[in-house]
Amino acid sequence: MAKTVAYFYDPDVGNFHYGTGHPMKPHRLALTHSLVLHYGLYKKMIVFKPYQASQHDMCRFHSEDYIDFLQRVSPNNMQGFTKSLNAFNVGDDCPVFPGLFEFCSRYTGASLQGATQLNNKICDIAINWAGGLHHAKKFEASGFCYVNDIVIGILELLKYHPRVLYIDIDIHHGDGVQEAFYLTDRVMTVSFHKYGNYFFPGTGDMYEVGAESGRYYCLNVPLRDGIDDQSYKHLFQPVINQVVEFYQPTCIVLQVRIFDGCSLWSYEGTHRLLYILKYKPSFSAHFLG
Repeated sequence: MAKTVAYFYDPDVGNFHYGTGHPMKPHRLALTHSLVLHYGLYKKMIVFKPYQASQHDMCRFHSEDYIDFLQRVSPNNMQGFTKSLNAFNVGDDCPVFPGLFEFCSRYTGASLQGATQLNNKICDIAINWAGGLHHAKKFEASGFCYVNDIVIGILELLKYHPRVLYIDIDIHHGDGVQEAFYLTDRVMTVSFHKYGNYFFPGTGDMYEVGAESGRYYCLNVPLRDGIDDQSYKHLFQPVINQVVEFYQPTCIVLQVRIFDGCSLWSYEGTHRLLYILKYKPSFSAHFLG
């Protein structure tokens, strides 16, 4: 039986700009959407213009002080927020740019709406290519990420799902999501990432396994440069098969992050990984940027 796919795209989300020379480029989202249109993929999905997340939505995970700061700061007034900029780790990697809070609201709202539709069984698969900002922490920005839409989406999924499996195949370790759920067994986090030689964020060692109720519900697969698609598949498939068999998730959240070049493997390799997950029939899925 064919799965119902919901695709969330905000036509304005690609208009934001982190600044000249910054590697994070939201306009790539518009290019990705153009491919969806020109290949006719939209005909196979239900397309939604997403909800915009409120401060209240963001505070389901983040601190009120931090979200209030994101809402108020701008390039025109940032000189008056020197202490807050330092406290919340906003600066070079995570710059203040025009429309910062609106940008966060748009990508976070899409992930939250996707989770809500999965809960309400409107769709089996939800896609938000603008999301997946996995480095943001409860009290601060990190690694180009301000609001952790993944954590907020998972918190929504936990209203209906007893066990959520989070899989991260970005080249960088999914530290923000791991940290958020490190002490619980209701979310299992699995991250495949480059590790070593001071590579950002410097976390994701294989010995980080969770704590308290979450002990052994955190799995890291640290990798070096040079792995090819075939080797990656031979590593990914048995690990994920065993995790799914052991954990029995009712929903999977997958952070892909291939559209900003943050990958250890090719686009074809990523397609093969998605193919592996496609034919696991017992759960719904949320795919993020």
